[in-house]
Amino acid sequence: MPPTHPAPAVPALPDRAPDLAHPFPFAPAHGYDPPRLLAVAPPPEPEGFDAFWRARYAAARAVDPDPVVGPAEGERDGVRLHPVTYASTGGVRTGGWLALPVGGRPARYGFVIGHGYGGRGSAAPDLPLPLPDAAALLPCVRGMGERGRRPGVPDTADAHVLHGIDDRDGYVIGGCVDDLWCAASALLRLVPELAAPGAARLGYAGESLGGGLGALALPWDERFGAARLTVPTFGHHPLRLTLPCTGSGEAVRAHHARHPEVTEVLAHYDAATAATRLRTPTLVAPALFDPAVPPPGQFAVRNALAGPRTPRVLSAGHFTHRGEQAERAALDALGRRFFARWLGA
Repeated sequence: MPPTHPAPAVPALPDRAPDLAHPFPFAPAHGYDPPRLLAVAPPPEPEGFDAFWRARYAAARAVDPDPVVGPAEGERDGVRLHPVTYASTGGVRTGGWLALPVGGRPARYGFVIGHGYGGRGSAAPDLPLPLPDAAALLPCVRGMGERGRRPGVPDTADAHVLHGIDDRDGYVIGGCVDDLWCAASALLRLVPELAAPGAARLGYAGESLGGGLGALALPWDERFGAARLTVPTFGHHPLRLTLPCTGSGEAVRAHHARHPEVTEVLAHYDAATAATRLRTPTLVAPALFDPAVPPPGQFAVRNALAGPRTPRVLSAGHFTHRGEQAERAALDALGRRFFARWLGA
C-alpha cells in the first residue's frame, strides 16, 4: 500500500553522546561518538544465512497456530484485553494478550508487539497501540514473561540468552523469532478482517530484545508492512563480544570466553546481518548511551537497514535520565505518524 502521509520529520543527530553520571565500571557510550556510530558496518555474514532463516520461516508458517482466547480481562487505551495462547514451533505453546477495539468495532490495523528481556507481567503494559482501531497480539516469547514460561527454558535474561546457544538449530533465540511469526499467524486467524483482500499489512513494534528479534524476523515475512525497532539488541556480535554491558550480552561474552566456538552460532543470529535484508519501512531508534545494549551494536542495525528508514536517536537506553519521558513521548508521536504513513491510516 503506498504511503498516504508525508515522511515524518526527525531531528538532527547530536554531535556527541550525552554526559550522564552513572555507576558503571565502563563507559556506556564505549567511546563512540555519533560519527563513529554511523560508520559501524554489519559484520561478515556466515555462509547459508538466508537459507537458514528461510527454512525457519517456512517451518513456522506451516504451524497451525490454533489460538485459544479467554474471557476479557478489562479495557484500557481503547482496547479490550483477552488472554490468549497459541501454538509455535517445536511443540511449544505460548501465551500473551489479544487486544481488540472496544465496542466490537472491526479492526482496521493489526500489530504484533514484542517485549524486552524484562518479559511481560500481568498488566500487558505495551499500550496504547500505535494506531487507533487496531488489534494486536502481545506475545510472551518462550521462556519469558508471565505467559511464556515453560519447563526447561530459563526465565531470567542471563540464563535464557544462553539456552541452546551451542546449537544453531536449537538456540532459544531462533525459537523466540518463530514465536513472533506464529503470533502473526494467530492474530490473522483471530481477526479475519486483517487478512481480507485490501487490508493493510501488519505492523511490528519491539524494544531491546523485541527489537533484535524483530530485525531477525521481519526480512522473511511479507505480512508486515512497517516496523519500529527501539534500542535493538543482537547487532554485530563480533563487536558486542568486546564490549562490557549490564544486559544479557554480558552472559554471552562470558560464555564465549569459555566456548569461542559459539561464534559460528551467533553469526546466524546477528540482527545487523538480518537488517541488510530488511526492506520493510522501519522506524529505528538506537541510543547514544546504553549500559545494557552497547550502542555500536544498535547502530549496526540502524546503518544496515536495506529499506526505507526513519531514524530517531535517543540520548540513552535502559537508563533513567532527565528528559527521558519527553524523548519517549516524542518517539511515540513519531511512531504514530510513521505507522499512519506506511500502513495507510
